[in-house]
Amino acid sequence: MSVSLVKGQKVSLAKRGGGTLTRVRMGLGWDAVKKRGLFGRRAQQIDLDASALLFDDQRRLLDAVWFRQLQSKDGAVQHTGDNLTGEGEGDDESIIVDLQRLSPAVSQIVFTVNSFTGQDFSQIENAFCRLVDETTGEELARYDLSGSGPHNAQIMAKVSRDGAGWSMTAIGAVASGRTFQDLLPATAAHL
Repeated sequence: MSVSLVKGQKVSLAKRGGGTLTRVRMGLGWDAVKKRGLFGRRAQQIDLDASALLFDDQRRLLDAVWFRQLQSKDGAVQHTGDNLTGEGEGDDESIIVDLQRLSPAVSQIVFTVNSFTGQDFSQIENAFCRLVDETTGEELARYDLSGSGPHNAQIMAKVSRDGAGWSMTAIGAVASGRTFQDLLPATAAHL
């Protein structure tokens, strides 16, 4: 059963019936708003990019997984590839995290999304991020990213160590930037 998150909401990622998660997938999906033209509606191409930023408990960036670095240094975080258009159903980009292989130094993983092509979110619809138990395929949490605005990036959510387990917090903070590096100052406020 999936939890539909609202901005600022935190949810435990403990499995129903006990146990802890071992592998999760953060999925990002979106569609470009169709533009009206002289010959009817036409699709535009919008390249959203998902990134995972790995921080320690001193809020230092340890590693980043994004379209130019598809795997973390320890191999525990894997980006499945860059979707340049958002076309298709379901997750357009995914980042898989093996929580058991993750370095113990990592205390938080912040997931961001940005428009590499520069369009703002007023040109995007049906945008979401979701967290899936990769071992069962069960959707654990979903956060709606849609909503028009002049921003071209969002700090989506973070997954944090929570005692012996993990929790997810929906952030949904608007930002500006074409890559995760541009988003680091805005990300710092949510660590």
